[in-house]
Amino acid sequence: MTNLDFSVVKNNTIRKISESFNVQFRAELFNILNHANFNVPSLGDGYTNMLNGDGTVNGSAGLLTQTTTDPREIQFAIN
Repeated sequence: MTNLDFSVVKNNTIRKISESFNVQFRAELFNILNHANFNVPSLGDGYTNMLNGDGTVNGSAGLLTQTTTDPREIQFAIN
């Protein structure tokens, strides 16, 4: 499984307001590479059967329909 998170922080002291007044700018990126980590192929009912009960091939078997990680997210903050 591949997932890379990244964060950048910048602290700024604003002396015009006070000697100890500090503003922090923050940018956080989650799953920065936007890599899709696919879940186990399954059917809508949760089974992973390749064949139906009568021995015929299941048409939806092996389809990748879900991922195990969230897509890329970016958030900005000021403290």
